[in-house]
Amino acid sequence: MTSAYRRSRPLGATNAGAMSENATPEAETPRPAAPVEPRDRYLNRELGLLQFQYRVLEEVMDPANPLLERVKFLSILGSNLDEFFMVRVGGLVMQKRAGIVDFSIDGQGAAEQLVAIRKVASDLMDRARDHWRDVLQPALADAGIRILDFAELNDKQVGQVEAYFKQTIFPVLTPQAVDTGHPFPHISNLSHNLAVIVRDEDGEERFARIKLPSTLPLLVPIKRSSGGERRDGTVPHNHWFVWLDQVIANYLDELFPGMTIVRSHGFRVTRNADIALQDLEATDLQEKIVENILVRRFSPVICLALEKDVPADTRQILVDNLAVNHNDIYEVDRPLPMGGLMQLYDIDRFDLKFEPEPPVTPSNLRVDTMEGDIFAAIRERDILLHHPYESFDPVIELLKTACRDPEVLAIKQTLYRVGNRSPVVKYLLEARREHRKQVTVLVELKARFDEESNIGWAKMLEREGVHVVYGLVGLKTHAKMLLVVRREGEELRRYAHLGTGNYNHTTARHYEDIGLLTCDDGIGADMTDVFNYLTGYSKLKDFRQLLVAPLNLREKLVDKVRREIEHAREGRGGHLIFKFNSLVDQPFIDLLYEASQAGVRIELIIRGLCCLRPGVPGLSEIITVRSILGRHLEHSRAFWFANGGDEEVYIGSADIMTRNLNRRVETLAPVRDERLIARIRDEILWAAQHDNVKARLMDADGNYARTRPRAKEKPIDSQQWLYRQRSKSVP
Repeated sequence: MTSAYRRSRPLGATNAGAMSENATPEAETPRPAAPVEPRDRYLNRELGLLQFQYRVLEEVMDPANPLLERVKFLSILGSNLDEFFMVRVGGLVMQKRAGIVDFSIDGQGAAEQLVAIRKVASDLMDRARDHWRDVLQPALADAGIRILDFAELNDKQVGQVEAYFKQTIFPVLTPQAVDTGHPFPHISNLSHNLAVIVRDEDGEERFARIKLPSTLPLLVPIKRSSGGERRDGTVPHNHWFVWLDQVIANYLDELFPGMTIVRSHGFRVTRNADIALQDLEATDLQEKIVENILVRRFSPVICLALEKDVPADTRQILVDNLAVNHNDIYEVDRPLPMGGLMQLYDIDRFDLKFEPEPPVTPSNLRVDTMEGDIFAAIRERDILLHHPYESFDPVIELLKTACRDPEVLAIKQTLYRVGNRSPVVKYLLEARREHRKQVTVLVELKARFDEESNIGWAKMLEREGVHVVYGLVGLKTHAKMLLVVRREGEELRRYAHLGTGNYNHTTARHYEDIGLLTCDDGIGADMTDVFNYLTGYSKLKDFRQLLVAPLNLREKLVDKVRREIEHAREGRGGHLIFKFNSLVDQPFIDLLYEASQAGVRIELIIRGLCCLRPGVPGLSEIITVRSILGRHLEHSRAFWFANGGDEEVYIGSADIMTRNLNRRVETLAPVRDERLIARIRDEILWAAQHDNVKARLMDADGNYARTRPRAKEKPIDSQQWLYRQRSKSVP
């Protein structure tokens, strides 16, 4: 494929800001002044995150997506909002309560941001639930998946639900009274609850709380086969459900015998999870992580979601006992926990889902064709894997082969989020336990919400004699690295995998990521130095080929952007294409503004958060920002530099956020093989740039408009295009 970038004339070749020999200052076209006020130069981070959730909501509302996929997107939206409140809103609420003055990149304080967040988040929640009630739920019913209110059940269905209540629900419920002898109970984070008002025989009304068990589904199957298989193993077409909270509410007299049930209302709390770890020695880190997990469970409530029309007295009981501000209350319709709707996606109605697209494996990496020698395949040439279009299996195969190969002396790996039943951990354990390899694993215990899982993996690895380290004081290790040291004759050769995603075999089927398999001497030597930096004492500040945060990554990226500025000013054109997840770092944003003003064409493909304002006169006229949301989560990071025709490409783990550049261990690796450079440029980046189906273009105010094919223009859905392209690019 011919490069679109080489065909086009680079912007900046006739830079308006550079005068020719005969030009005079009076001949210049006046340029508008660049904005200087923070609100005119930068977009708010928190509102940018909510803008991303609007794009997720667009996928919920898109009738071109299969019905159960739209329900899945709604569930993802619910989970995303939970995390947003726990982390981002939680931090702002704590700032406000502590009186801490810490302004956002656009110059707003905590109180001002919370007001804006409430307005936007309320709108998001209302739109999402309205669409569920008015569109998705009726569409599901038409497709044979019926979610009924308890009042809609016929006598036979009531009997089925009552039997389920007595057999399955009632035994695990615990009604909790609130009176002088029973203090108000702890309400756990993200729990779904019923606030119940009962009246005793003296006519006195009392308050009680019932927690809906998290072990039970949000939707109760009315038939045993609803949501699953029949006894004969076949999958039914029709499914019937009723809401769990409604079932419990209709049998409250079973829980409060002798009392009159006055009313009940659903509520849900979200607690602050933005609890920062202090800098601790590695020997203390595991204990401190466990302690902070417990602290998180009892942290302040920062969001109270209530069913609409909760009476004032019941509301006040919750407000007083949960110590929540009235401004942190959100009145919403069912379902309170939208994330629980993922239950419906598990129904085997493949006619309501995306058509399966199994990943392919390059022929030179398939076990049946490479005769089991993955090392020979990597020695032959560097290999680029693009997930989920291509299988993650070669990475697992490299680890499996390394663990069993008698010539392999050592395996070193970083683990950030590995998931359950991880084959990666399985082979690391086997390498040490059965084959006595030297195995070193950096397990990042500070991976938010994966702390407990990672502690479990770390303990398991340590028990088998694996050398487990927890990283550096004050830094989170986010780099994705696997290094295998192998004896080959009289020499040692290092085989490496560097990626943009986690070593998680499950998410590799759903996240778009890039991985590089190589035995390049320079990269291997650099990775050895990085592991030594992580496990020992090292003052190394520079590397042969890798860019490593927090040591030299920022400096090297800045140098490469400034080199592009010089190319533009010298008339050689300047062009950058960056693909990553978030752009927040103010100095780097200012550098991109400077590059734009120098005539460098800048194309940013940013899935999520962007604080840069594109297209602002005098500031960023030739910067574009696009976001792609589709079937798979766009997660790869790739940095392309035109470099006056001698192009460079880097891939790796780092987004352009202050935390990634300053407070995390990150790596970016060069892609040096011209075939692989062309593939990243002409396939991965080209598809994202030309997507006119799933891409959204961002304006200077942070709003996104969905792209549409122009007249006679062929629709390009980048993810579908890449599925078709893989058969051409994978040998």
